[in-house]
Amino acid sequence: MKWWISLQAELGNFQQRRTIYIFALKMSFIAVILSVAIILVMLPVLRWLGLLPLPILDAIRLSILFAWFIGGIVSGALALLAGYAIHKLAVSRAEFERLSRTDMLSGLLNRRAFTEALDEAQSDASLVIFDVDRFKTINDRYGHASGDAVIVAVSQIFSSIFEGRDVIARLGGEEFGAIVHGHDMAERVARIEGVKALIADQAIAVEGGAVKITISAGVADIWSERKKEVVYAAADKALYLAKALGRNRVVHESEWLNHVWHRSPVEEDPETAPYLAEQHRYGHGI
Repeated sequence: MKWWISLQAELGNFQQRRTIYIFALKMSFIAVILSVAIILVMLPVLRWLGLLPLPILDAIRLSILFAWFIGGIVSGALALLAGYAIHKLAVSRAEFERLSRTDMLSGLLNRRAFTEALDEAQSDASLVIFDVDRFKTINDRYGHASGDAVIVAVSQIFSSIFEGRDVIARLGGEEFGAIVHGHDMAERVARIEGVKALIADQAIAVEGGAVKITISAGVADIWSERKKEVVYAAADKALYLAKALGRNRVVHESEWLNHVWHRSPVEEDPETAPYLAEQHRYGHGI
C-alpha cells in the first residue's frame, strides 16, 4: 500500500490516460541518461583494453545517438506498456473501492462508508435515520421485487435532495441514514420534513399497480465534542418515538427527551440520563 501511494504521488494518478504518456516519457529520458552515463564510463576502459575501433570522440557521438534512438524508443515502448498495465490496475482498484462503499440496490453509500462520513462530521450538522413505514407489508403483499422498487424510488428522491456536503446512505433493509449540513437546526429539520412530505405524495410503481408510502425519521444534532455513538443512539431513539407516535413523522431528539422527561424522572430511567446530561452540558437543552 505504501509503495502504491508513493507511486501515485510521484508519477501522477494512473486513472487518467495522460499520466501514462508522461510516465513513458519520463522513463525514456531516465533510460537514455543512464545509458549515456554507462557508455561514458565504459568507453575509456574499452579504449585502454584496445577494444575500441573508433576515435574516442566519434565513439561517444555514436553511442549517444544509439542511446537516444534505440534505448529511448525501446524503453519508451516498454514504459508505455507498463503504464497501460498500471492504468488498468488503478481503474480496477478505484472501481473496487467504489463498489466496497456502495449499496448495490440503491446506488447510495453503504453502512461502512456512512460510518466513516459520520466519524468525520464535526459541527453544524444533524444525523437523520430514516425508516420506510410498514415496509414488510409491501413485501408480503406485492413481493420482494416490489419492495426493491420502493427502495430504489426512495433512494432516488434522497439523492436528489441531499447533495453537496450532505451524505445519504442505505444502512440496510428499509433503513437509511443522512448527514444534513446547515448552520440552523430548524432549517435542517425543515428540509427533512420536506423530504418526508415529498415521499408521502409520490406514488411508486410496483408489480400489480402503485403504492404510496411514508417514512419516519429520527434526528440528532452533531457537534465536535459529542461522541458519534451518542449521536447515533439519540437519533435511533427519536426514530423509535416517531414510529410509536403513528409513523409518517420527523422527531428531533429534543422531542424524545421531552417525552421521556415528562413520562418519568431521570433517576428512574438510566438510559435517558446520559443524553439529558450531555444536552444540558453543551447548551442544547430541551
